[in-house]
Amino acid sequence: MKRILLSTAFALMLAAPAGAAPADLEAGRAIAIAGDCIACHTVPGGKPFVGGLPMETPIGTIYSTNITPAARTGIGGYSFDDFDRAVRQGVAKDGHRLYPAMPYPSYAKVSDADMRALYAYFMTGVEAVEQPNRDSDIPWPLSIRWPLALWNLTFVSSEPFKPVAGRDEVWNRGAYLVESLGHCGSCHTPRGIGFQEKALGFTDGDKFLAGGVIDGWFAKSLRGDKGYGLGDWSEDEIVRFLKTGRTDRTAAFGGMTEVISHSTQHMSDGDLTAMARYLKSLPAAPGKGYTPKQGDTTFADLRAGQYGKRGALTYAEYCQNCHRADGNGAPAIFPALAGNSAVLPDDPASLIRIVLAGGRMPVTGDDPYRAFAMPGFAKLSDAEVADVVTFIRASWGNNAPPVSAGEVASARKQTAATTPARP
Repeated sequence: MKRILLSTAFALMLAAPAGAAPADLEAGRAIAIAGDCIACHTVPGGKPFVGGLPMETPIGTIYSTNITPAARTGIGGYSFDDFDRAVRQGVAKDGHRLYPAMPYPSYAKVSDADMRALYAYFMTGVEAVEQPNRDSDIPWPLSIRWPLALWNLTFVSSEPFKPVAGRDEVWNRGAYLVESLGHCGSCHTPRGIGFQEKALGFTDGDKFLAGGVIDGWFAKSLRGDKGYGLGDWSEDEIVRFLKTGRTDRTAAFGGMTEVISHSTQHMSDGDLTAMARYLKSLPAAPGKGYTPKQGDTTFADLRAGQYGKRGALTYAEYCQNCHRADGNGAPAIFPALAGNSAVLPDDPASLIRIVLAGGRMPVTGDDPYRAFAMPGFAKLSDAEVADVVTFIRASWGNNAPPVSAGEVASARKQTAATTPARP
């Protein structure tokens, strides 16, 4: 289904209307891809940008809107100023406030030139489709939107991105893409009591991109933390991951597969290098050191058929065939579990969810036949999942805290609530 959606979407995106300037359309299209607009504004199997995708929030479900140039139900009646106000300030043409599920706190940093190119693309390079927008399921009085004006005053800056003095052009390009169009902080930055991102950019401190929880997943740190973040990754590995969804040791999962499928695989190598250069410059967050465990005997025990550790027998039965007894998997095919930054964080949400629901690598132009999938093992009890996840997090030098059956039970409920049924 994802492959069908992707091919349909980009076929339509490439169909420029008569009279449109190809260079202008290409610039706007590239910006829309970098901003990953299609991911939220398109439902699986639906036409691009017509909205209707459900998004869970702590106060209820909201649905993305139609952003095609349809006159009645889309943005066909938006002037540039209307469009700019919606994207960068979170205010629709009729004056109602948008929920910050629309990442306007990040888009506020988008340049004027890119905004004009983006507007031209949506008005002339996207098919107009009349489809009414769906109201949110948020109950009254939580559905009242005027308090969002106060939220914006408190948590959102209206300043476009400004190049940082003393940094080269590549670094500043990467900072611009990560902090604005890429809106990486929407998932990878922790949120505060008001559900705001605790930092919106490089200058806001070490909370920026330090890891966050989104839709039941833990989005890893993108800072220089070893083990937890990108401290063990090379610049080339980051570029490869953004282009293909995998490296020799790890693979994308959860929402990151959509980011790669719809956005980063289509970006230029120069832009991906700039993003990697910027990310590699972010220092580790204070107090986030990681020390691998020494003297581990897991590999020898499994080879000898010794399953005395809790979870070891479950691992041998369900996991070892792909991820191997040494925990190293198979390069670019089955992710390694030894030293994997999805395995090591204090928050085990992602690992639990992958065990319960499985996952699939993104489909990319690099190699469309290597979108390997892992089955889910929801049939295992909460205690069995807790044991095998704890085993993985404590083996092959991994040194992460144990997982309880209660944590698995909570993750199971959230997984059931947020995983759409397959057609």
